[in-house]
Amino acid sequence: MAYTVRKTTSYGQRVGNSGKKVGTGFLLLIIGTILLFWNEGRTVKTTRMLKAAQKECVHLPDPSSVDPAFEGKMVHVNGFAATDDILTDSYFGVYTNAVKLIREVEFYQWVEESHTETHDKLGGGQEEVTTYTYKKEWVSSPIDSESFEDPSYRGLNSVKLNVEDNTEIAKNVTLGAYKLPANLISQMHNEIPFEIEGVEDFAINQVAAEEPEYYHIKSNVAYVGKNPNVAEIGDVRITFTKVMPADVSILSKVVGNTFEPFTHSNGYSLSTLTEGTESMEQMFATEHSANKATAWLLRLLGIFLVFTGFKNIFEILVTLLKVVPFLASIMNLGVSLICGVLTFVWCLVVIAIAWIWYRPLLGILLLACAGGAIWYFSKKGKEKGPAPEAPAPAPAEEPKEPQQ
Repeated sequence: MAYTVRKTTSYGQRVGNSGKKVGTGFLLLIIGTILLFWNEGRTVKTTRMLKAAQKECVHLPDPSSVDPAFEGKMVHVNGFAATDDILTDSYFGVYTNAVKLIREVEFYQWVEESHTETHDKLGGGQEEVTTYTYKKEWVSSPIDSESFEDPSYRGLNSVKLNVEDNTEIAKNVTLGAYKLPANLISQMHNEIPFEIEGVEDFAINQVAAEEPEYYHIKSNVAYVGKNPNVAEIGDVRITFTKVMPADVSILSKVVGNTFEPFTHSNGYSLSTLTEGTESMEQMFATEHSANKATAWLLRLLGIFLVFTGFKNIFEILVTLLKVVPFLASIMNLGVSLICGVLTFVWCLVVIAIAWIWYRPLLGILLLACAGGAIWYFSKKGKEKGPAPEAPAPAPAEEPKEPQQ
């Protein structure tokens, strides 16, 4: 059942809150601007690093022995990543030979969700209606129900076993005669179920021996609760997976019998592992694509921050007209359009300046586009000026007398 909370804000409070948002708006504008400028530099430097690495990279055909000819070189190598390490989950006492042993814990809890609607009132006030709903879900960590808005749901959450996620990682993983460093081992993610059913020394029954009927094991899942098929609040589900030795492909720099990141003169570096057998060209193409995707993601984030900053700065103009909601709606539309134009020009100029700093030719071209946009919108604004007054009608001529 939904629980509703109503809150009324006066016109004066709304104006005050909008005034405070001006400072937040300038802060968001600054953060967005810095992000946009930094991101262009990051993109250019990463591209230069990848091109330099690709130019220097050579294929290491046989990693079964350490070849001094490849010492200090950027290499591409395929091979089988193997380990003899035995990984142990110390809490439950299970162990296996693997690259990673992963424990993922979920809790069955009441979850609070909220939906807020606002309504402007004549005179400038505002009514805020928040509706809270509650449902049972599996979540990654226990939820404190004491902070729930609906008093009837407070204190309903509990857990039958409080245990956290955990990942054990092998320290000794080899690719032929070469030892993989931790940064490459961590990039292996091909998880498969780790079967714990039938493991005699699995310690879940020892964790709470007073109520053994609450513990169930099936396949790679340990379930804490009365019935795994009918979840109840407080039940806990623990899933075990592992990453096994596998064929991998690596781009990195050879140092002795191990690998280190290739570092460009600009400080950016590369050391990457892909599961499976991939060619050098495939791996570098993936890295270039990832760099472009990251660049656009950060650009969109920067644009959003700049637009939100402008909206916060000009929001007080909309709030001042809230005494007449209809006028405020018209003003809000106008402010949104203005903020959109400002955001477009601002971001174009920032990116252009960044490109002038990092790649001058493209930067100058983009800055010219921004100048053209400013001129275009300025011209359109002048064309929409007040219409010229219609000329006064000419005075009517006096009728002439008919000739005799």
